[in-house]
Amino acid sequence: MELHNLKPAEGSVKEAKRIGRGPGSGLGGTSTRGHKGAKSRSGYSKKIGFEGGQMPMQRRLPKFGFKNINRVEYKAINLSVLQALADAKKLDKISLEDLRSAGFINKKVLVKILANGSLKNKLTVEAHAFSKTAQAAIEAAGGSAVVIKAGETK
Repeated sequence: MELHNLKPAEGSVKEAKRIGRGPGSGLGGTSTRGHKGAKSRSGYSKKIGFEGGQMPMQRRLPKFGFKNINRVEYKAINLSVLQALADAKKLDKISLEDLRSAGFINKKVLVKILANGSLKNKLTVEAHAFSKTAQAAIEAAGGSAVVIKAGETK
């Protein structure tokens, strides 16, 4: 057997239906689209959520809840992460720039330090917000928690 002898298995390759090629083909006339209706027309595309004119599910169901436009979202960073970063880079002050360069945050986010984990080193930590327990843990280790205003970037 060689490349020029290869061919597909018997019955595995079918001819494509040639639709809309006149009445003699058996697939002319309405060209398998049936009679009338949106699906028979050219340019038809089913709209998302359209249910044939019936009131769509998205409009039948009751709406609830709301989004508070004044909500402030913070990226949570734990004390264990700060300790690991301080150990890896031999830091005694952790700023937003250090967190950015380590890949924990991007420029747009606000940072809140949470108290998951513990600190062994005396660290000065800069962030937009601190939980009470995180702030107490940082100060208990001999460090300080510096709050940065949201508009400020250092």
